[in-house]
Order: sequence, then C-alpha cells, then structure tokens
Amino acid sequence: MTASWRFSALADRHRALGSNLEDWNGMGTAWTYEKDQEEEYLAIRTKAGVMDVSGLKKVHISGPHASHVVDRATTRNVEKIRPGRSTYACMLNDQGKFIDDCVIYRTGPNAWMVVHGTGQGHEQLTRAALGRDVSIRFDDNLHDISLQGPLSVDYLEKHVEGIRDLNYFSHMQTTLFGLPVMISRTGYTGERGYEIFCRAQDAPAIWDRIVEEGAAMGIIPTRFTTLDLLRAESYLLFYPYDNSETYPFENEGPGDTLWELGLDFTVSPGKTGFRGAEEHYRLKGKERFKIYGVKLEGTEPAEEGAELLQNGKQVGHVTIGMYSSLNKHNVGIARMPVDCAVEGTPLTVRNSEAEIPCIAHPLPFYDPDKKRRTAKG
Repeated sequence: MTASWRFSALADRHRALGSNLEDWNGMGTAWTYEKDQEEEYLAIRTKAGVMDVSGLKKVHISGPHASHVVDRATTRNVEKIRPGRSTYACMLNDQGKFIDDCVIYRTGPNAWMVVHGTGQGHEQLTRAALGRDVSIRFDDNLHDISLQGPLSVDYLEKHVEGIRDLNYFSHMQTTLFGLPVMISRTGYTGERGYEIFCRAQDAPAIWDRIVEEGAAMGIIPTRFTTLDLLRAESYLLFYPYDNSETYPFENEGPGDTLWELGLDFTVSPGKTGFRGAEEHYRLKGKERFKIYGVKLEGTEPAEEGAELLQNGKQVGHVTIGMYSSLNKHNVGIARMPVDCAVEGTPLTVRNSEAEIPCIAHPLPFYDPDKKRRTAKG
C-alpha cells in the first residue's frame, strides 16, 4: 500500500477478511478479500452486500452564501433541491471539461454536504467560496457504510422506522442501533441501496452488527473493487479510469466534455453561471469520442484498457469489462469514435492473448429503466 494519509476505522475488519488495503483517494481501501469476488457480485445483485466506501470525500458547506457556492461549482440548479433531498452533479474547469462528479445533499436551509471522489471537488468548492460568507469543512471523521442490494431495505426496516418510505436520492437523520446516522437512498451499484453516514467511532459497531445479523439473509461484506463488476453493467463512470487522464489524446491535455461522457443530463435545463458553462455549451456537437457499450461474444471479459478495433485498426479502448453468470452477458464500457457508437456496429476487443468479436451496444446493460434502484415501498 502506498503512503495513505486517511484511515478507515474499519481497516482491521478488512484485514481480517484478507485485504492488504490498497490506496484509493488517500485511504487504505479493501481491494481484495480472500473469498471469491463472484460471490460478492451475486450477493449485491440478488440479496445484499455491505461495503466500506469511506474513501469518498465529504465536504460540508454552510452559511448564508452556501447555496451560491454549490451553484457556482456544480452543474445543478441547487435551489430546486429541498432539505432532505440530494442529486448527482458534475464539476467542470474553465475549458468546460469534466474534473469531478459528486452527490449534493441539502441538509438544511443554509447547509449542504458534497460527496465526491478523486477529482478536484474540494478545490472547486473552495475556489467558489472566495470572498463569500460561507464555511467549508472537509470531514474525514464521517464514515460511509454502503448497504446495497434488493434485501437492504428488508434488513434496515427492522431497525429504522420509515425506511421504506425513503425515496431515491432522499436522506434522513435518524439512529441505527441507537447510534446517530444519516441514511441516504443512494449508491453506486445499480441496485436499491442505502449509504449509512456515521461517526468514525460508531463505524465498527454498525459494520459488525450488519455483518452478524445480515448473514442469515445472505448479506455479506464486499470489497471496494466489486463495484467494477456492478458499474460495467449499470453505466456508472469512475474517474479517472474512464477518462482521458487514463487514455490521453495525442497533443492534447486531459479533459473530456459531458457530451462525450454522456453526462450532459447532469446540467439543469437552461442553467448558466457555473464554472465552464460557456465552453460546455459551445462544445456540444464537437465530440472527439463517445462513451458507449460493447457486448462481446463468449465469456472471456475485456481486460481493463483493452484496445478496441474496427477493421483491424485501433479506434478506442474498453475501460472496464465483465461477464455476468447471472445475466448471461459479456459487456463493457468503452471509449470509441462517434460514428462507431451506433447499436450493432461490429468491433473487436484485443485482449493480451486473444481477439474477441463484439458489437457496440447502448448503456446501461442492466435495468435500463432504473426500476430496481428507484423502487418504492
């Protein structure tokens, strides 16, 4: 593990499950466990899994100008977000290029929490706050335990009153096992799920009890990298692994547009005034590539970063691939030319030891109508 400067209170639990803790976003994170990863994938798709995603960065913004700061830094019209609600958003630089994505939580009239990954989210918020009556605080005590899968609500309803009434992208301040938590109906799996935000000192007790009680329901601990299998099916991008920071353009610096990534839906209709807005709108129709899906023949998945070929010529990369024994498909997320991003276009994936025929296919592959993650009751 590289030198980490952030530490999860659950590190000992991950080590006991066989993880050496790899660095992600400055925190030692469970990339491996001793058990089969397929078991974890199946648990989240059919039952539920519990995962430590505390490596996400949590930033609190409060004060009279808090809404202005979040509005300036992100692509969403934040004044339409009610307390108790959240939304997925992106952040751009002055060139209109993607630098981070995040979930914005409105926790009060003048109080927000922005949760982001490895990009420049904290720096973006700090920049927008200059000269404003606002407080910005990075919170590394707050841990994030993610309980994901169709049985997650069946487990939580035994302990949290009203959890079945919590809608997608809503959150509630409550208690779990007598401990103060904020539970959010969000996640990164394409399934119905919940994120449990808790104090560091409470994280071990909450984790242990879910693992112990959930075992009878088939709920198991899952490693962080199982998200790769889930996100490939569900069209969930992971910065910088799907971006030009990893797959650079010749003679160009890093940076992708929302039009290229398929994230233009995160811009509230008609919104202006956010950083990079003018360039974002100007770059529409000037896509250099598109994020699109590929469906492969057979059961050998595309390797991370595998070359994508058309008529023997490299035209892109598969950023992540997976074969699902549950859904019987071999799929991946790819960066490809705009004219290839048409359903049925024949292509080839070049793995290290084989070339595999595939076709271009729309994303997502799994639950395209998002009925599972948004289910009510």
